[in-house]
Amino acid sequence: MSSHASNHARVIPLRPDLRPEWGPAPAEPAGPPSKEPLWRDIVGDVLRRERLAQERTLKDVADAARISLPYLSEIERGLKEASSEVLAAAAHALGLGLADVLALGRSELLRLTTPASRPAARRAPARQGEVRLAA
Repeated sequence: MSSHASNHARVIPLRPDLRPEWGPAPAEPAGPPSKEPLWRDIVGDVLRRERLAQERTLKDVADAARISLPYLSEIERGLKEASSEVLAAAAHALGLGLADVLALGRSELLRLTTPASRPAARRAPARQGEVRLAA
């Protein structure tokens, strides 16, 4: 039972090369592309800023939260991805709720990822029978 059909599927890239009929390719931004900030960096910055605003030491907050001092330091520096339980404990030690830390983190994320800092998305016209998937 042999088949004459190819075993290869046609792959359509998510970001196809722009063809002349779609217009000129967008200009590359000057300098290296900006990286999307990591959530652990943002949350760490929020915790550190709040701790420093309260003029508290790492040891004081770590003891109150029942977190080891080195671990809290790694969280603040964005080196560790803390669980929700650890984040809640650190937040409570600072007199905040977990929702407060998340709201402050959201504000910081929005500030860092303003539309002006993101490249504009170009959409090519869809061709009949073509399906495009995006992640």
